[in-house]
Amino acid sequence: MTLRNRVAAIASKLAPTLDLRTPQIPCGSEPAREEARPVTQKLCTLLLCLISTHTLAAELQIQSRLQPTDSIMVGSLIELQLDVLTDTWFTDAPTLPDLKLNGALVMPPNGHAQHLNQTLDGKSFSGMRYRYLITPNLAQGFDIPALAVRATPAQASAELSAQSQPLHFTAAQPPGFKPGEAVLVASGLRFTQQVFNSATPLKVGDSLTRQLTLQADGALAMSLPVPTLADVTGLSRYPKAPQVTSLDDGRGNFNGGQRIDTVTYRIDTEGSHTLPAIEVKWWDASSQQTRTAQVPAITFAATANSAYRLVFSITEDLKKLGQQSRVHLSGHWLGLIALLLIVALLGYFARPLIQQSRLRWQARRQAKHAAWLQSADYAWQQIPAQIDGKPAQLSALYLWLRRSRQGLKLTHLGPRLQTLLRACYGRQPTEDQALRQLKQSLATLHSQAQHHRAPAPPALRPLNPVHEKEFP
Repeated sequence: MTLRNRVAAIASKLAPTLDLRTPQIPCGSEPAREEARPVTQKLCTLLLCLISTHTLAAELQIQSRLQPTDSIMVGSLIELQLDVLTDTWFTDAPTLPDLKLNGALVMPPNGHAQHLNQTLDGKSFSGMRYRYLITPNLAQGFDIPALAVRATPAQASAELSAQSQPLHFTAAQPPGFKPGEAVLVASGLRFTQQVFNSATPLKVGDSLTRQLTLQADGALAMSLPVPTLADVTGLSRYPKAPQVTSLDDGRGNFNGGQRIDTVTYRIDTEGSHTLPAIEVKWWDASSQQTRTAQVPAITFAATANSAYRLVFSITEDLKKLGQQSRVHLSGHWLGLIALLLIVALLGYFARPLIQQSRLRWQARRQAKHAAWLQSADYAWQQIPAQIDGKPAQLSALYLWLRRSRQGLKLTHLGPRLQTLLRACYGRQPTEDQALRQLKQSLATLHSQAQHHRAPAPPALRPLNPVHEKEFP
């Protein structure tokens, strides 16, 4: 129902209650203005109804169909046309669903759409038509499920969603093709070839490139058959990756598919060689007949080449084809690599043990150094430096005596040391001379201390203990 029809329907419903006729009252009178106010209110109410009706007009409809609908063959091209319509306009491109069919190739829409204008139930709709291209590969029935499309028409408060109707079609095997055989269905087909020689005339070691181009109208590029490129005696075959592309009219409209196969033959022996003819069997959708397209055989001769050696040509051909040469490793290097790998693994797994051993060694070293600092030998080594110091000191001498278990009485070490001490601490001290003599007598003092040991202290405490200062 159009907007005009809705307005007429609303006006007919409001006619019994709304009297839009203007009273015939003389101008300028106050009763005329009072009676004109209800008319204005009625007009405002009618306008609000019209605006509300126009706001609720946003709708989304989906229509789907198959082209063609009958006489569908395996390998043929079928269009699933999906029309997305609204009674206003679209503020953004609709969101289309994915379509997958077992036993068929499906090419989704490429973004190019056909604009539509239709009238449904007396109401104007506009929208776009999208095309899914389907090629069945098996002779069976196919069910296309309902496809949900999401879009946002103008004047809609939220995104709308609508579904198409499910469809069904059946594909039959074309006459002249066996079950399971690859079938190419096209309205037109072109099969050509080109030959490129690496040198003229050809010699052993040279190469020849054969390029086959297959173009099919009304067929998907993915459905084009692979041409048979067999091996030829006396030649080495190096195929390249095929180039598969779609054909269009330059404006985004699909026309067909194209496949380009390229193979390079290296000449290994002299003499005459022949590349066999190649044919493609296909079904002509225009005439409903089985046809065959063929490219002719290629015959050429190669002369001997004394400078060519096959063992080196393989490496050169691999380089030309962009492949990496093989890396050869001798047994010596393999053994060295294996040894390094074993050492690395042992080092990795033995790392905790090595860490613990290193910590224990550091602890023993620190304990040994601490014991050395607390030994009598360490105190003995400090004596000469203290005697030469300014002022001189004898604390290291007393420390050595205590650590050597000699006690703190120097008189146990002989009369010579007593004479030296009197010289240092007597009434007329001669300290410098006494210290020099003490330093010269250190060796004799050390030997006397080894033969003399202080008696073991008594187990009982003395009756009259004398507090003495303990030297460090």
